[in-house]
Amino acid sequence: MRLLPIPRASLIAFTVIAGLVTTAYADSGTIRISVVKAGWFIGAQGGSGWLNFRGRNYPLSIGGLSYGLTFGGSHTDFIGRVTNIRHPSDVAGVYGAAGAGLAIGGGAQAIVLRNEKGATLTLSGHQIGLIASADLSGLAIALR
Repeated sequence: MRLLPIPRASLIAFTVIAGLVTTAYADSGTIRISVVKAGWFIGAQGGSGWLNFRGRNYPLSIGGLSYGLTFGGSHTDFIGRVTNIRHPSDVAGVYGAAGAGLAIGGGAQAIVLRNEKGATLTLSGHQIGLIASADLSGLAIALR
């Protein structure tokens, strides 16, 4: 079936506008978390923080495990942005990462993570401790 030029153009315009509205509806917020990590081959991490979204603060809890070469312990305070969320609950979920690092005393750390809902965390922070790691990590964030 061949569409007439005007209905076809209208259909294309509607599709483009619908795509823009869906993309524009996603929002962003500020996130601040504090994470303690320790391990000997198998590591554990936990902490807390908050999400500021549309002018309101939402408390967060953080937990996770890592497996690989993890030796020592550290404390990291992260601050950053969370993007591609529509509701505060979109930040909740499991984030996976593979990484390697070394901290002796203190240092800077940055990471970008994404969960199954599409929320993207772009974090940077200051790490204090004595830790060497090359591992796979799973980080779970939940609203309290």
